[in-house]
Amino acid sequence: MKKLHRYPDKGYIGGVCHGLGEHTKVDPIIWRVLAILGPFPIGYIIFWIVLKKA
Repeated sequence: MKKLHRYPDKGYIGGVCHGLGEHTKVDPIIWRVLAILGPFPIGYIIFWIVLKKA
């Protein structure tokens, strides 16, 4: 299985949504909408801190 990474050079804030998009083959825009509208912001911050840069 492919490892999950964040892409700070390709993303807007920390590259987490772009990393999720690469990992799941889902457009990062979908992940960004979920980050804004859902209970996702706390998880986003956790991933931003925990995940290693690609």
